[in-house]
Amino acid sequence: MYANQNEGVRQKYGECLFLCPVEKLSVGGDRHDVKERRDMKLMNRLREKMGNPKDRKYFYTVLGAKFLGLGLLFVMYYLTKPYIASKVWADEAPATPAAAAPAAAAAAPAAPAAPAAIDPAAPYVSPINTTWVLVTAFLVFFMQAGFMMLEAGFARSRETVNVLLEGIIDTCLCGLLFWGWGFAWMFGAGNGFIGNQYYCLHNIPVTYGTTGVPTLAIFLFQFAFADCTSTITSGAMVGRTGFIGDLIYSVVVSGVLYPILGHWSWGPDGFLNNIHPAAFHDFAGSTVVHTIGGMIALAGAIVLGPRLGRTFKRDGGGPMPGHDMTIASLGTIILWFGWYGFNPGSTLSAMDFVGISRIATNTTLAAVTGGIVAMFYVYPRNKIWDCGITCNGLLAGLVAITCPCYWVSTLGSILIGAGAGVVVVLGTDLLEYLRIDDPVGAVPVHAFAGIWGTWSLGLFATGAYGAPTSTGADNSAGSVVRGLFYGGGWDQFIAQVKGNAAIGGGAFVGGLILMYAVHYLTGTLRVSKEGELQGLDIHEHGGSAYPELTPGA
Repeated sequence: MYANQNEGVRQKYGECLFLCPVEKLSVGGDRHDVKERRDMKLMNRLREKMGNPKDRKYFYTVLGAKFLGLGLLFVMYYLTKPYIASKVWADEAPATPAAAAPAAAAAAPAAPAAPAAIDPAAPYVSPINTTWVLVTAFLVFFMQAGFMMLEAGFARSRETVNVLLEGIIDTCLCGLLFWGWGFAWMFGAGNGFIGNQYYCLHNIPVTYGTTGVPTLAIFLFQFAFADCTSTITSGAMVGRTGFIGDLIYSVVVSGVLYPILGHWSWGPDGFLNNIHPAAFHDFAGSTVVHTIGGMIALAGAIVLGPRLGRTFKRDGGGPMPGHDMTIASLGTIILWFGWYGFNPGSTLSAMDFVGISRIATNTTLAAVTGGIVAMFYVYPRNKIWDCGITCNGLLAGLVAITCPCYWVSTLGSILIGAGAGVVVVLGTDLLEYLRIDDPVGAVPVHAFAGIWGTWSLGLFATGAYGAPTSTGADNSAGSVVRGLFYGGGWDQFIAQVKGNAAIGGGAFVGGLILMYAVHYLTGTLRVSKEGELQGLDIHEHGGSAYPELTPGA
């Protein structure tokens, strides 16, 4: 009788009301046995799911994401605690109407207020230096457009949207991370390895150090630098990186590796400022920005492996051609233009008129020489005037001159640019021989040329220039930098090698740990074979950058 009733209910309301077969839910049955059988079914289903590699990967990805979310919540609570848990004192509370009324009644028409007295203890803010730093920060930020165009042009058409979106979202992530703790770890005082001030830009001084420039302007300038590092990393990983994996490693690069490693040189108490036999110098970031980004990119390319179908020269193939050299070339020129903010802006002072002029000139000469040398160095191999290698040679010259630009002569900048043009070609050959796939040449341009540029300071520093200050140049005997070729001996060269090895080695080891962790713990670093063959644009983002040329897009 009950079975017939259940069958009627089943037909009327559907199968969804019945969790177990009808015969196992008889009214007179043992409810405890039913619960046990249901639990066993769930356990068996869980074992079956965990035995499937795809389901297991999905489970660990979701679980890891939940733990990551909890961790970020704790971090955000810690960073915002000074705001949400601060005490309110009596003199900070708004006046009540009852208290305000007598005061208002007693108030008589006031005479015109006298000019406020200038507090002699207040920090001096230099208008011209502040404007200079902000304008150059905008130039450096505009380099993101150049990076996106360069990488998209060297990539294949089916991954263009992926390259563009990565550039945009990496910038967004970097901004929040650098505000939260990146600036604190890199530019706050702490110890020789990490800073511990200015979290969420809280309790920042009006001006940063002795620059005479508001700390907020310094933050904006340095955020643009941090953003470049994360973008450099993505260049060697184009075409086969999953978007979730990109988000994860970008958080660690912008939020952990770059600020900590950068503090070693640019922090107010970084330990590389006190090494012997001489202090390490990196004026605008051949090591701090470019070597860090390039070495993390190298780690990522190694862990990812080559793109499907990539055949290397020693196996009878060669690099895959980019899909649009027009936008790649335009991206190169945009980057060159942005470098006039990158290098001259690093003086943080418009008052050093001769210094910023020298930097801009040296930057130009190194760039043009790097492009020319790279083009002519490659031509005898296949009798082709190669646009791609010319672009990368030009960029390598810019990367190399970034460290020594303040301390070398115009002749020195030409020789440094020429060396970079050779280094970028030899670096590309080395990656081909090692079967490391770097679609845009990020590693030769940024890591290898950055190393060369950093070391070159120990060779070509003239000994005539010291350091820029908020009021001009300090060329006193104790501040000048002198290299080997100008009678300075090996001291500065040894210091440059030590500093570059410490930061570059830390970036490479940290990058390997990061990329292996993302690859094996989350399984999101590399996209699936099907997704890579379909193209990241359609597989990850649902559409092509060129829909009229892509059937079915």
